[in-house]
Amino acid sequence: MKIRVYYEDTDAGGIVYHTNYIKYCERARSEIFFQRGVKPTLGDQSGFVVRDIKACFLATAALGDMLEVTTKILTMKRSSVVLLQEVWKNDVKLFSMEVVLVYVERGKPCRIPEEFEDIFKTF
Repeated sequence: MKIRVYYEDTDAGGIVYHTNYIKYCERARSEIFFQRGVKPTLGDQSGFVVRDIKACFLATAALGDMLEVTTKILTMKRSSVVLLQEVWKNDVKLFSMEVVLVYVERGKPCRIPEEFEDIFKTF
């Protein structure tokens, strides 16, 4: 997914604020579902929650930069999936994170719906 860096994404020095890399990855995950005409949830009481994030900040982006967020599955289990998400500016990797997502219904882990498993398997 392509993302442009806007003024609101930067700090006083014009550099992307560190938490925005995590937001960019979240947007990219959601967009994978939206492009297929579905939301990453089945009603008000279910959806994916982040259990763990391991983030590496490698370089910086600045106002006006065009970035690309890539997503790969590392492992998928019954109720969780581990993704590797990276943010790139051209050929330079700026950010990398492993994120563990758990599917919950009414606050308790449950099996990832088959239609969501199928979406994850496409990348």
